[in-house]
Amino acid sequence: MQQQDWAGVFPAITTPFRPDGEIDEPFLAEHAAWLVASGCVGVVALGSLGEAATLRPDEKIRVLRICRDALGRTPLVAGVSGLSTDECVALARAAEQAGCAGLMVLPPYVYRGEWPETEAHFSAVLSATGLSCMLYNNPIAYGTDLSARDVAALAARHANVHAVKESSGDVRRVTALRAELGDRLQLFAGLDDMIVEAAAMGADGWVAGLVNALPVESVRLLALARAGRTDPASADAARRLYEWFLPLLRFDTVPRFVQLIKLVQAEVGKGSERVRPPRLPLADAERAAALAVVRGCLAAQRPVG
Repeated sequence: MQQQDWAGVFPAITTPFRPDGEIDEPFLAEHAAWLVASGCVGVVALGSLGEAATLRPDEKIRVLRICRDALGRTPLVAGVSGLSTDECVALARAAEQAGCAGLMVLPPYVYRGEWPETEAHFSAVLSATGLSCMLYNNPIAYGTDLSARDVAALAARHANVHAVKESSGDVRRVTALRAELGDRLQLFAGLDDMIVEAAAMGADGWVAGLVNALPVESVRLLALARAGRTDPASADAARRLYEWFLPLLRFDTVPRFVQLIKLVQAEVGKGSERVRPPRLPLADAERAAALAVVRGCLAAQRPVG
């Protein structure tokens, strides 16, 4: 996987479960293939949306192998996260053996170290394989914040760092990263409800969540937003599509984002609401309110752009 491959829409694919709680392997393969057929250019497995923290090590490798077989030549990226650096290094190496083209590298769960500890963790994972890597910055979820200078330092030390997923929610980080790094890295939006703003400021791609239910609309939105940098008609079309999509895209930024996105999948016939404990499916008034939003958006005419 080369640096130029890090562009476009990469779904953070959800992990489907059967009624008995085990992974629904046939549907996972079907879902991965459908996302690519709908215009996505790569798939990220084992992310937060994929409920990676609830999967056993053997299940993680099984998810990767299923997706790898389903995707053909389309790049598969493994999310690498865990409690310890050794655990993450082992997963990175297993992902390479499973045929992944790249890694999305997260800071450690739970422990929020100082920069020397954070840098050592990232460096150990980045050095574990020769795979192309994306750094993942999500201080909202993980409490560790990679500044533009931190990202630049890691990129300077590791030639296989080719991209960064920015999920701080601050679109100014996109411009800060570009100012610090130029074109050294590909820049990805990591929150669904910042994609048009991020694309306007130079983002190359999108690690997306609602794409699991609405891939055609997601791919179209990013294309219009990128084209809108120089074409006013595309910018206007992006704005109209974004306004239709935003009530759903905001589901990606709240604590029950996994349950909400799976609810949308179920509504469009591309998955179920089943999650793995400690998560539970939405219920009662919360589910009813979410369904009202989902059905209202799906019933409205989509702007064609």
